[in-house]
This record gives sequence, structure tokens and C-alpha cells, in this order.
Amino acid sequence: MRTVRLVDDWLDTLEAMQDDERWASLAYVAGQQVELDPDELNSALRRAMLLLAAGGDPQRELALDSRAVVALADELDAETRREQLQLALASLRELGERRPAVAEAIFVLVSNPDLSWRCFAAALLAAEIGD
Repeated sequence: MRTVRLVDDWLDTLEAMQDDERWASLAYVAGQQVELDPDELNSALRRAMLLLAAGGDPQRELALDSRAVVALADELDAETRREQLQLALASLRELGERRPAVAEAIFVLVSNPDLSWRCFAAALLAAEIGD
């Protein structure tokens, strides 16, 4: 029962977020089903962090179209990984029941694989910097 309450609380939080934050959060959760080699991921994250640092403050807010996010997304991109992310996002559809913003976000991400992939990259980078 506690797990159900935690999920409900998380979904309520998602419902109140801005679109790009909601998208990144959902992509991050779905992205747990994406098979990434830890060494490859760590190397790609280090290079993305260097891009952030070269642009000034590495702790600044991330944007989906920032150089670091786009570079990380491009570096980790693979057809099988995108398929894994899209399948995982589609499996989240039932979470949108009774939460229109969450339902809309899942629809947008499933409908736009490029956006969902960048959201996943942004979420990975945010997790790395503790954002």
C-alpha cells in the first residue's frame, strides 16, 4: 500500500510540473529499461559535463536544446535504445489515468521519438549534476 501512495505522490508532483520537466521525468523513468553500457554512459556524461563547464556555470538549468544535452543524446543514440525507450514510455500510459497533464506528456513523448530521446539525455545529465 505504501508503494501505491508513493506512486500517487510522484504522479501528483508530475501533474504540477512544467512540460519539459514532466517530459524529462517520465523519460528518465522509462529510460530505466534502456540498455546502456555503464562505461559508455560515464564517458558520454563526462564529455557532456565538459560542454556544460565550457559554457560557463555547469550548475545552470538544462535546456532540451542545449549543446550538452544534444551532444549526449547524439552520442548515446542507437535504434535499439530508442525502441526500448519508446516501448517503456508506451507502457506508462496507464499512469495518465485521472491525470490529464501526465497523460498528455506520455502521448507527446510516444508521438515524438526525437523529443523523448533528448528528454532522456537531459534527465541523465540532470541526474549526473544532481539537478
